[in-house]
Amino acid sequence: MSDLQKKNAGEAAAQYVEAGMVVGLGTGSTAAWFVKALAARNLPDLRCVPTSERTADLARELGLTLSTLEDTPRIDLTVDGADEIGPGLALIKGGGAALLREKLVWEASARCICIADAAKVVPALGTFPLPIEVVAFGHKTTANRIADVLADHDIGSPARVREAERGLIRTDGGNLIYDAACKLIADPARLAADLKSLTGVVEHGLFLDLTDLAVIGTDAGVETMQP
Repeated sequence: MSDLQKKNAGEAAAQYVEAGMVVGLGTGSTAAWFVKALAARNLPDLRCVPTSERTADLARELGLTLSTLEDTPRIDLTVDGADEIGPGLALIKGGGAALLREKLVWEASARCICIADAAKVVPALGTFPLPIEVVAFGHKTTANRIADVLADHDIGSPARVREAERGLIRTDGGNLIYDAACKLIADPARLAADLKSLTGVVEHGLFLDLTDLAVIGTDAGVETMQP
């Protein structure tokens, strides 16, 4: 039933978009439902800033007008999915390997709406592995630095580089993704700051104090959550 829930959330979020807006388009299966619903509304004078090449391809195929952060540095509304939604609408994102571009778009937005199926709402962050984007050069050395930070947060499992059959996963920016099986993130703000301070770490998947509204799909429709 999660596909129905994702569809419900995406379609509901599309109703928050108004004609003439600059809209940030997220990445992932739930965000794709939003992009489809937004295109179906056929609102005039929309400009859309995609957070990945995959989303850009979908939006272009559906006839949406695309822009960039360079051309539209101020975004009215971004709608994107999440891998976990914790207390205060703190998020883990990055399962789709687009976390850097996603965060750049989120931080340029006047308002951000998170869309997800009901299973993504959790009492504490950490069950979903935390994605950490790192530069490819010397990435194993960076992984050692990440392990030290995780240990300082009582997280014993080392982060593992994300791979597929074709080899290491690369982001649209050419970086690598390490996934940290945290199980429980007791202090997300401190972990976020500690990871960001590491040389070689480009970004992490903790999205804190960025979400204005969460639209949660259920089999019966949608529910909303505020910070």
